[in-house]
Amino acid sequence: GSSPSPGLRKGVVVEIESTVESIKKAVEEAELMAAVQINSVYTGIAGSHIAAENCKGVVPLKKLEVTREDIQRAIESARTLAVIPHDRRILHVLPREFTVDGQEGIREPLGLSGNRLEVNVHVITGAVTSAQNIIKCVNRAGLDVVDIVLQPLASSEAVLSVEERDLGVVMIDLGGGTTDLAIFLDGSIRHSAVLPIGGQNLTKDLAIGLLTTQVEAEKIKLQHGIALTGLVQGHETVEVPSVGDRPARTFSRRDVAEILEPRVAEIFELVRREIARAGYEGMLGAGVVITGGTSLLEGMPDAAEQVLNLPARRGAPSGVGGLRDIVSNPMHATGVGLLLHARHHAEEMATAGLRGGRPLSKAFDRMKTWMFEFF
Repeated sequence: GSSPSPGLRKGVVVEIESTVESIKKAVEEAELMAAVQINSVYTGIAGSHIAAENCKGVVPLKKLEVTREDIQRAIESARTLAVIPHDRRILHVLPREFTVDGQEGIREPLGLSGNRLEVNVHVITGAVTSAQNIIKCVNRAGLDVVDIVLQPLASSEAVLSVEERDLGVVMIDLGGGTTDLAIFLDGSIRHSAVLPIGGQNLTKDLAIGLLTTQVEAEKIKLQHGIALTGLVQGHETVEVPSVGDRPARTFSRRDVAEILEPRVAEIFELVRREIARAGYEGMLGAGVVITGGTSLLEGMPDAAEQVLNLPARRGAPSGVGGLRDIVSNPMHATGVGLLLHARHHAEEMATAGLRGGRPLSKAFDRMKTWMFEFF
């Protein structure tokens, strides 16, 4: 199910009641389509409050052979070494690679012989208040939150291939309020970021440039928008309603492109700078995968290639069956990614259950910590 979310701004809740109503409408639509009652959800999180750092953890091997317990101890060691301010909490601790007795670049150390296990992890954090507001809205809509997932991670799960993750790729999720990116290399995440700019900025630019309302500007963007002036063909015109009682005005499609192109270039330039800042220029053999609703703007892959100087494709979600015409739309990349995350979570829960673990309980414990630690 889907619903407009005016209560969110740049990925952050700014109006509680409006967001609650949006959640209720989306859930009701999903329940109607699936013929099931929904009681709990996995939710995405984004916004400029998201931050990430890379840390290392080291543990001695008790049995001179790497066990699952050793891997968890190493990851926990890295977690404790991360410097986290009191108003932030960890969202994800993602292993990048392992080292056993100095042998680097190991993806799966289980069963290897050695004396010492090291792990390099990517630690993603978010503001406690932002997460609390999301959980509060979901709870007021009558639902429990099983887990909170960083949106670019969810989108990556839905649109990237194993080969792309191995060769090196930057996934760019072009949303309404934010542009989320994740860099993968050698099969692991290397960098993530959330940029406070997105499709809503394009809509505002059109509203100002065409002297119309944002509602009409959004329609024009979807129906006639194009990311590069050089891609405009013919002499198509667009009739644009004016604000108030003024008569409508006529613009060419080239006029629309000339308004959109600078902002599109700015978005990809910010991505280019983020890639350079992270130190991955020249290392992304699989290029760029763009997804999200704003990626549907005509010419966006071409614009990405032009600014980033990398091959680019538009990524459609895959990995789930049913309603393919809906779930294969790039605008649903995060939603499909959350669904895949939930499936993986259930599989881990089943496996851990056989070993006596309690992953679901741990997830709910983490949600309780988010909600009540500061009250």
